[in-house]
Amino acid sequence: MTSGQGVGIVVVSHSRPLARAALALASEMLHGRQVRIELAAGLDETTFGTDAVQVKKAIESVDGPDGVVVLMDLGSAVLSAELALDLLDDPAARDRVTLSSAPIVEGLVVAAVAASGGANRAEVAAEARNALLGKAAHLSGPDEGAPAEPSVATGPEVTGRFTVANNHGLHARPAARLVSEVGGLDATVTLTNLTTGAGPVPAASLSRVATLGAQQGHEVEVRAGGPQAQEAVEHLLALAARHFDEPTVAAPAEAAATSPRTTGPLAASPGIAIGPLRRLAAPILDVDDSEVSDPAAEWRRVVEAVAEVRRDIEHLRALTVREIGEAEAAIFDAHLTLLADTALLGDVRQQINAGVGAFSAWTVCLRAIEHEWSELPDTYLRERAADVRAVGDQVRRVLAGAAAQQPVAEGILVARDLTPAQAAGLDTAAVRGIVLAAGSTTSHAAILARTRGLPLVVSAGRDVLAVPEGTLLVVDGGAGEVHVGPDAALVADYRHRATAAAERRARDLASASEPAVTRDGTRISVAANLGSVADARSAFAAGADEAGLVRTEFLFLGRATPPDVVEQEADYLAIAEALRGRRATLRTLDVGGDKPLPYLPVPDEENPFLGVRGIRLALDRPALLREQLDAVCRTARRAPTSVMFPMVSTVDELRRAHALLADAAGPDGVPEDLRVGMMVEVPAAALKIESFLPLLDFVSIGTNDLTQYALAAERGNPGVAALSDALDPAVLQLVDHVCQAARGRIDVAVCGEVASDEAAVPLLVGLGVRELSVGPHAVPGVKARVRELDLEQCEVVAKQALRSESAEDVRELVAAAWGPC
Repeated sequence: MTSGQGVGIVVVSHSRPLARAALALASEMLHGRQVRIELAAGLDETTFGTDAVQVKKAIESVDGPDGVVVLMDLGSAVLSAELALDLLDDPAARDRVTLSSAPIVEGLVVAAVAASGGANRAEVAAEARNALLGKAAHLSGPDEGAPAEPSVATGPEVTGRFTVANNHGLHARPAARLVSEVGGLDATVTLTNLTTGAGPVPAASLSRVATLGAQQGHEVEVRAGGPQAQEAVEHLLALAARHFDEPTVAAPAEAAATSPRTTGPLAASPGIAIGPLRRLAAPILDVDDSEVSDPAAEWRRVVEAVAEVRRDIEHLRALTVREIGEAEAAIFDAHLTLLADTALLGDVRQQINAGVGAFSAWTVCLRAIEHEWSELPDTYLRERAADVRAVGDQVRRVLAGAAAQQPVAEGILVARDLTPAQAAGLDTAAVRGIVLAAGSTTSHAAILARTRGLPLVVSAGRDVLAVPEGTLLVVDGGAGEVHVGPDAALVADYRHRATAAAERRARDLASASEPAVTRDGTRISVAANLGSVADARSAFAAGADEAGLVRTEFLFLGRATPPDVVEQEADYLAIAEALRGRRATLRTLDVGGDKPLPYLPVPDEENPFLGVRGIRLALDRPALLREQLDAVCRTARRAPTSVMFPMVSTVDELRRAHALLADAAGPDGVPEDLRVGMMVEVPAAALKIESFLPLLDFVSIGTNDLTQYALAAERGNPGVAALSDALDPAVLQLVDHVCQAARGRIDVAVCGEVASDEAAVPLLVGLGVRELSVGPHAVPGVKARVRELDLEQCEVVAKQALRSESAEDVRELVAAAWGPC
């Protein structure tokens, strides 16, 4: 809405729909009077984010003699507004802009009314700042309305301490989470690593927090001053107690993907690739900016470059969410935090004010941070120096005016290392495999390569960089082997292996939509384990018969408040739609001390795996479970749905869960087609399964947890990794006990990692399991494996496996019966 006179208003928000709704509300109060208001909100209709260039254009569009008031929501919106001021070419225009700390909705309403009445810029800004006074007066009670007593934050500093519990310490992701928590508070916060003496460093700076080298077990001191000092310390201590909202154990799938070797070359992503050596076209970043005549112009170049890279990363993050998954996209969050690092930007500006050009200033400051990270004692944290280099080089490229990443010709890509952005942007139709001279199996590039199905070998050494372009390479990503200029016989051997594997994958995929039936006519359902709507689409494409496990945690993690019933129902129905009529089994929220939520705090436990988690926590906080079951019932009335409860140990727990389900269903009752099951993860539940059966329609054996509990071998702990084998006879005996009890009464499924193990499939089928739930990518291969089997033979070998002494003996039995896997 525009007119030619009066104060202009700009609304900077992460969300475009939110900004539009606020504008609509403000417009209702103007009764036809015109005010110049422009929105700079979101990256597009659905992607959250802010853009300094967009804010600059908005300011210019409403600017006039009376000036502009800018309202912002939080976090990077403030930074984008500040950067936008620096981007304005006219110093006089900058002087006409006021950045307001007012609340965005109430502030916009009163600012618009004041501006429409002819108030000047200072008056409009003041009205916006006072927007909450009316509400505060109306709602004031015993604890409100009167001026607050001065807190300790305004006098002595507030301090606290925490011990880092995260596996890899305060690496990029938890550090970024910490920085974002501090950014919204009016307090000056510093951190000191009391274990090493490093620090103090500003908690608002990702680049400085990472240099603390805070590893697992280190004690960190938090020190804060300012109006919200007490709140800041409490927030950070609570965040640390939640392990910065990051699981404290490695995911088993990721751990399995790494090579047992610790020196290169290392296997990082399985598969065979043959082709000519190709390289990324490295732009020449040679800029002579030794003579600087206009520091302000140089600083604007930095601001514009940072804004451009931020847009690129935010769009790449959104693309990665859609095509790969939220977990992989989270890689880019630390990059975005680094771009908003006020300490880094302040250092760059100091360099520029001292006469250094934009390109050189940025390079010097980034190289200093990269060096600090590379000197950290923890290997994982040292490897994160690549994140600094990745972001820094993107900005350097823009400052140098170099072209963006060029497509790679068909073949094997060889490079020193890859940034996450480079890995996510590769054309998998051209790139057959990747060899990195540096890198690690835990790098973000390696994670993305595995997810995209690209064979990858890392730590191949500097010599590989000297191999001429076009040289024939053979890469075995599963074995960690790179053959340079191989002879014809070796090429033929690997080509045969690759062809056979590709043909098998093609055959498996071509028949994936067909039922998995053994040679003697027994049908086995092959379902998919899901963690998102994107997974559901992948499962349908892969031919999954249903969704055997939907991990509903994806809805609850990474947020400050739980999703309501309407939001849950919408997401569950989106999964159902993606599955196109196939049944979805929704596991109720499975969190606890090992997977904490900010709104569902759990006291510190010596061993969270044996503590209040799964159904135990849900029954302890029944309101949350009841809301989820309400959403499940609503979904079941519109789509084929099952529900199952995790970590059940006693019949009483299952009865209480049933009672909550009946209550949540309301007067219409539990939907007739809603099937109710439980996870068998606790050995005690497996041993007394008979007691549970009258209350169940099915059970799903979670072999990941069942194995760790039965063998006392923690998942993800490399020290006991050799013990943690689901084909141990003890685990198989528990599975057998459940199947024998359930035979002819209810269905038995397995949804752990072992369900996709080629050696395990015939044994599980032989024991009586009739549903195997696996990752979407594994569905075609598991179906093909089932079709090779004869049920009678499976039963005979399974009985022999139950009498074996070890998992190794069991695998030898399988190899003798069906050949090596």
